[in-house]
Amino acid sequence: MSDSADLPEPDTSLRALLGQRDFVLFWLSRFVAVLGVQVQSVALGWHVYSLARDGEGMDVKRAAFMVSMIGLVSFVPVLLLALPAGETADRHDRRRILLRCYTAEILVAAGLAVATFLGWASIPLLLAAAALFGAARSYFSPASTALGPMLVPRALLPRAIAWQSLAWQTASIGGPALGGVLVALSPSLSYGVAAVLYLVAGLCVLLIRGNAQPVVQPGSRWALMQEGLAYVWNNKIVFGAISLDLFAVILGGATALLPVFARDVLHVGAEGFGLLRAGPAIGAAAVAFWLASNPIRKNAGVIMFTSVALFGVGTLIFGLSQLIWISLGGLILLGGADMISVYVRQTLVQLSTPDHMRGRVATVSSLFIGASNELGEFESGLVARFLGPVGAAVFGGVGALVVTGVWARLFPDLRKADRLA
Repeated sequence: MSDSADLPEPDTSLRALLGQRDFVLFWLSRFVAVLGVQVQSVALGWHVYSLARDGEGMDVKRAAFMVSMIGLVSFVPVLLLALPAGETADRHDRRRILLRCYTAEILVAAGLAVATFLGWASIPLLLAAAALFGAARSYFSPASTALGPMLVPRALLPRAIAWQSLAWQTASIGGPALGGVLVALSPSLSYGVAAVLYLVAGLCVLLIRGNAQPVVQPGSRWALMQEGLAYVWNNKIVFGAISLDLFAVILGGATALLPVFARDVLHVGAEGFGLLRAGPAIGAAAVAFWLASNPIRKNAGVIMFTSVALFGVGTLIFGLSQLIWISLGGLILLGGADMISVYVRQTLVQLSTPDHMRGRVATVSSLFIGASNELGEFESGLVARFLGPVGAAVFGGVGALVVTGVWARLFPDLRKADRLA
């Protein structure tokens, strides 16, 4: 009888990953879709701020608060639809869910393009579009997160996660820069380009041939949703990792104020806004390139907590700077630190979650992430309403550092997590 130790090690090389046709298509769809999201996000933020300042005559603090409303209205549908969206991703073909979400996103972006071109754009209309987009993303996120692991062998999953993050971050560099140029030309053009990018992403998903239907578990919809919540709550490593991201980014979400900093603090205009918007992604992409070839092998928990602390430091540098290059450096630092945290969190969650529960666990994760991003934007705008944009950024950086220390004590198992295997 042969010993299991004599079995050959599975091939986890980049060549093996690139040999997975469906994953490559999935990766391309992710890259193009994120590019579209970034272009649309830049356009929405700049458009709302411009309408508030020029059209409504608001001062900087009130206009900054209006920008933060984009995050709030985007999060409300995620909050309301998160649990049924996760249950849907564990019952139905995940590829078809993504295609329907892309269709909705195309309609939203194209509608914004037409309305802006015809001169119908207003702050209520832009916020309504953000809410519709948030509803589509509430179903998109758990289906996309759960589909990825189905397209690669388990041994390739850590490398696949690194490359998925690389797709996200690379697009997040080009997207804001492209969005800054396009919105300076015309917000309508920005929305139109975003619609085309969503169409291309949808076509890539349409070409995926592999099985995207999860094994459906018995039980009612409510029972399945309860099971997903219970799993996340009882797995302290998963819960600690997800909640750390939630509170750190809520408090450190000062990047939502970039339109304010670009126009009224650093005075660099729409083009400078695009550059600042790309800053976090530049740092994240550099780290993602490194992780794709050099995955974290030990001390994962300590590395994760250190990265969250560096995220807070980067936020402080950004908030206190009066020079665009120093501000950009702070954004690059916080983006790179956030990438490490995201990589560790996603790998821990994916490796410890069985496939039949990935949709539900992913939707809890996406709910927390959505809360951290969208509510972080709202928190920053609300604090800026009273402390101004600089005060809001400093408050967020200090808050992220405090959260890091508190969570390190509350979740010792997460702090002691070692190998990502």
